Amino acid sequence: MNRQQFWQLIGAARNQASDPNDGEEVVQRATSLLATHPSEEIVAAQQALWDLMADSYTNPLWAAAYLINGGCSDDGFDYFRGWLIAQGREVFERIVADPDALAEVPVVRVSAADGVDLDCEEALSIVWNAHVMATGAQLPDDAFSIQYPELDPTWNFDFDDHSEMTRRLPRLAALYLE
Repeated sequence: MNRQQFWQLIGAARNQASDPNDGEEVVQRATSLLATHPSEEIVAAQQALWDLMADSYTNPLWAAAYLINGGCSDDGFDYFRGWLIAQGREVFERIVADPDALAEVPVVRVSAADGVDLDCEEALSIVWNAHVMATGAQLPDDAFSIQYPELDPTWNFDFDDHSEMTRRLPRLAALYLE
């Protein structure tokens, strides 16, 4: 399974979900759908998932997650990116290119008003759980590799600096810092 097929899987899961903004429901549906594929495709999906995690490993996105969730550890950033993947390809690609555009995503606006964190740890286990469901066995240890890019040193500042966050992510800052 390549990235395009992985995105098709997420799209199908979102279409089946009663609430496509509910990352956990999307993940459950994606897991069930993936479990119907041959074992080799399920294993290959793990690399596609982690390639997306690497693509989204950027300081600007981390800063956006920090604003949205009121802080963001390493694990928290993984779970935020899991949530972002569950939002589908169009949202994912738009937000990776411009994290401040999260302020235009309706579910983000609602979460800002309600004080709800955006994360979906379960998204990181879609392939693992589908493989267990389909085969009864754990994924092979060598099912994927991940090479995170170097973080942009120009974004190496204190994310608690409200004036810097407002300068760099003005639309999100307007939602979360006021």
